[in-house]
Amino acid sequence: MGIRHFRGSDFMRVDFLGLEAFVAIAERGSFLRAAAYLNLSQTALSHRMRKLEEDLGVQLLARTTRQISLTAAGQDLLPKARRLMAELDGAIAALRGQAEARQERVAFGCLPTIAAYHLPRALSAFRDRHPDVAVKVFDNSASEIAALVQRGEAEFGIGIVSVHAFDLDIAPIRKEPFVLLCRSDHPFATLGAVNWSQIEGAPLIRISPQAGNRALIDDALGSRRESLNWRYEVQHVQTAASLVAEGIGLTVVPKLAMSIGGTPGLVALGLRNPSVTRSLGVITRRGHSLSEPAKLLLKLVKAQLRG
Repeated sequence: MGIRHFRGSDFMRVDFLGLEAFVAIAERGSFLRAAAYLNLSQTALSHRMRKLEEDLGVQLLARTTRQISLTAAGQDLLPKARRLMAELDGAIAALRGQAEARQERVAFGCLPTIAAYHLPRALSAFRDRHPDVAVKVFDNSASEIAALVQRGEAEFGIGIVSVHAFDLDIAPIRKEPFVLLCRSDHPFATLGAVNWSQIEGAPLIRISPQAGNRALIDDALGSRRESLNWRYEVQHVQTAASLVAEGIGLTVVPKLAMSIGGTPGLVALGLRNPSVTRSLGVITRRGHSLSEPAKLLLKLVKAQLRG
């Protein structure tokens, strides 16, 4: 009896392990040699072969005490099975090649204030270990970083721990305080620290809520934030620092932001009553492991942040 023609849905029911067993037996002429080739016991091989024949509803091998031969159905199936197995091997090889290619590039997200100061040294150390691996940095806002990690466009992110999502894991790294940025010739410059009440009348430069820091400040201040003179609003910390340097006003930024841009003539003062901090953490997709290059890069970045 010849083997019937298969529809696409039929092939979904065929056991590829059984096909592998069938091709190995047909090409080697014995269960013993096929089992050795596949690194299986003869019992396991016989089970695979029997299951395949039951699934197909035909006998593929004619067994005698001395030899094994193919039935008509087996002869019909053999070239088709070889073709299927070759296509499967090719598909697997292609996927492995793609995975290896992806590992030659690491993409991750990082808050701009962290990226500008801490990443250069971490990336320099990473380049020494992996000179051929390309790196893409998404120096975006906290919410954008979380979205990039969720979509798999970034392997991990360095963001604010306040970001919450069911499919993300966030591991804290460190806390950092917010500071008041003023010019070195400002009356506050020699104080070292100021209370929020002391800056109520001063023109302040606010940073866009998309940056993620504004909500932390507003929550800490409560209704007191309404008494502050938020006269300007910009999108980036670097812009705020430039306006402070020009004497336009004062701004409140994370302490790490003091290292960005190389803006001379600025002083960072502690803020009290209340003090405001943000927690930085590593954001990863739940259930997804990092590539080896990404693991190393994350280790280097964390070492820089922990100082």
